[in-house]
Amino acid sequence: MNSGGLQRSSHAGGRFVRSYLNWIGRWIIKIIRGIHGIGAFALITVAVSVRKFYTAHHVVHPILRQQIYRAGVRMLPMVTFIAFALGLVVIGQSVSLLSRVGATTYAGMIMVTVIVRELGPLAAALLVLARVGTAYVIELGTNRALGEVETLEALGIDPIHFLVMPRVIGLAVSVFSLTTYLIILALLSGYLIAFLQDVPLRPGDYFSQLAASLAWHDFLLLALKTLGFGVIIGIVTCYQGLARPIRLDEVSTVTTLAVVQSLVGCVVLDLLFIVVYLVV
Repeated sequence: MNSGGLQRSSHAGGRFVRSYLNWIGRWIIKIIRGIHGIGAFALITVAVSVRKFYTAHHVVHPILRQQIYRAGVRMLPMVTFIAFALGLVVIGQSVSLLSRVGATTYAGMIMVTVIVRELGPLAAALLVLARVGTAYVIELGTNRALGEVETLEALGIDPIHFLVMPRVIGLAVSVFSLTTYLIILALLSGYLIAFLQDVPLRPGDYFSQLAASLAWHDFLLLALKTLGFGVIIGIVTCYQGLARPIRLDEVSTVTTLAVVQSLVGCVVLDLLFIVVYLVV
């Protein structure tokens, strides 16, 4: 009886291990297929953007300006609020704590590391993803479900050129611009909050520390990172909306998937830039 029980337990354990390994294998294959699809879509988008940027510019460029206004200008009130919140929570509190231990000379370095390199770009990218990226998936997914994309193709209009390129470029420009605006406003509001707390740090010392902590590669890497965030969000959201025929009841599902994939892509890119910061 004991031998039979052990044998049945061994078989059950073996089935569990095999099912678990099969689940991991399917999960890995699904990730590889997703990366392959998004990568191919990104290459097609880049090729179309380079080759057809000035094609039908009187039609496409107004759409591009509209997307920049939508993802950039209309986001200014929300970004302003987030900038003041970061200034209050991060800069104001950090400078106040540093002053208590007599380490205000490190304020500039901490602000550059936390706000300029990390929180500023990520906060702007997440705001754009939450408000604009999700709308892209819903719009394009609905267009695909209703057959409007096929209608464009039947009329000889390239959907990548007409629908995707303006959105990807508009998001990249918008994330870069909003990040710059957010960082400047957060640094200014943070010092204002610290000043109201009677922190013994003069404005000249504060901005001198910021200037001393910034290097030329900070501006270059900030531009590359923010443009990369915008491209990732634009590519992923447009891909999920247009990549395959979907039904109207599947739009919410692909929207959630696009948000998750965009978030993962931005975090992975941010990790790569952290490695670059450590190297340089």
